[in-house]
Amino acid sequence: VQLQASGGGLVQAGGSLRLSCAASGRAFGSYDLAWFRQAPGKEREFVAAITWNGAITYYADSVKGRFTISRDNAKNTVYLQMTSLKPEDTAVYYCTAHGAIVVVTTGSGNYWGQGTLVTVSS
Repeated sequence: VQLQASGGGLVQAGGSLRLSCAASGRAFGSYDLAWFRQAPGKEREFVAAITWNGAITYYADSVKGRFTISRDNAKNTVYLQMTSLKPEDTAVYYCTAHGAIVVVTTGSGNYWGQGTLVTVSS
């Protein structure tokens, strides 16, 4: 599966953005999906994940209550709705897919998108 992330941009602190990750290829609905981010000079970190059917979601403590991950299997797309954005949310955001939620949440998934830059100004 190929992943294409979009929706990044410049936003003021307190604002909102919705990221999308569109997938091509077969069997999108069978993959667990996650978002990671990497800020300048920092390691990549887990943000959120969702199981193949959307039934279970996981969030990093730093984004819990502010970000929402969702998916539309009919559109082969996973979303990350980000609200109450903070300058520390500034990073390149990546989507990733794997057949196992345990794997995808550790950043070891087979498939990665190219990333989309989110910049939050103070």
